[in-house]
Amino acid sequence: MVETVPFLDVGATYQESKTGVAEAVARVLSSGWYLLGPELEAFEREFAAYTGVKHCIGMASGLDALHLTLRAMAIGPGEEVIVPSNSYIATWLAVSHAGATVVPVEPDSRTYNLDPALIEGKVTGLTRAIVPVHLYGQPADMDPIRDVARRHGLWVLEDAAQAHGACYKGRRVGGLGDAAAWSFYPSKNLGAFGNGGAVTTDSDYLAERLRAWRNYGSKSKYTNEVCGFNSRLDEIQAAVLRVKLSYLDHWNERRKRIAHLYLQELQEIGLGLPFVPAWADPAWHVFVVRSSDRDSLRQHLSEADVATLIHYPIPPHLQEAYQGLHLGNGSLPISEAIHREVLSLPIGPHLSDAQVHLVVNAVRGSIRHDRSLSRQA
Repeated sequence: MVETVPFLDVGATYQESKTGVAEAVARVLSSGWYLLGPELEAFEREFAAYTGVKHCIGMASGLDALHLTLRAMAIGPGEEVIVPSNSYIATWLAVSHAGATVVPVEPDSRTYNLDPALIEGKVTGLTRAIVPVHLYGQPADMDPIRDVARRHGLWVLEDAAQAHGACYKGRRVGGLGDAAAWSFYPSKNLGAFGNGGAVTTDSDYLAERLRAWRNYGSKSKYTNEVCGFNSRLDEIQAAVLRVKLSYLDHWNERRKRIAHLYLQELQEIGLGLPFVPAWADPAWHVFVVRSSDRDSLRQHLSEADVATLIHYPIPPHLQEAYQGLHLGNGSLPISEAIHREVLSLPIGPHLSDAQVHLVVNAVRGSIRHDRSLSRQA
């Protein structure tokens, strides 16, 4: 019988951690304290320590973490923020929600991350910040990005939503810029059982402002300093994340082992494989391959009972939401080619060795099949 390979078995993370999770949830429920309480404070301390920074501020989502950090940086209408052209749209939405203008910059075609060499040419007198994304769990090249920011007096906000545990030159992401925004969406390497997000930073100034922005603009009850938002990571999710944080490095090591197997077994078959710079230690949130015949490959894998996803089928500048930028087809060709050709293979930490080998064999079989058809044509 052919074994079905899911793209990601989120439920398996619960099965492995369920004793600790059950105890944590019961502890919260019996405490009677469900928001802005001791579990959140403990998680914030623990995740700040994990990322090597002074502060962690829990939020309701990764998008809120990005958006409210830009507001805490006093970025708004009439100002510009440099973003990757190749990213999930949440990065762009955060800038728009702050009232600023997105300025997309093309990626390095090898890493798919923001190309530092192209940033300076996009800086204007209106530019206030750069938002590098650690896409697919691979860290962006932060040193040259920070160099540009220092020369022009710009904020650097890491979008670390896919990079829990990733390292850049021996340092964990999350403390490489002025602040970092995180998502704890259930499918993330560190995922809650619902929505959740956070900001990590060494800045006392940003941390203080963010704690007010997330709680109606209030630092003390019924006293509101700014027109804030309701964006709080609740006690149950914080307690769950504390448990799952203890598993994160173990799960990431399993992801790394699967990635290395894919890299070894899928060489020299005409498939574009992830490029990992010497200074990068990815979290392998997703394993992205590239094919000029992506749809055929995906169909073949589906027929072999291997689930895949496309991260992402439509680049942000071609979404209807951003038609007002007047960036049509051909305006950002590197991103457009990436979005046409990428396919994500299963790499969840609970894949069995048999499932991983099934994926490898299915990919190889698809490539052989396509080559045979090409020869016949």
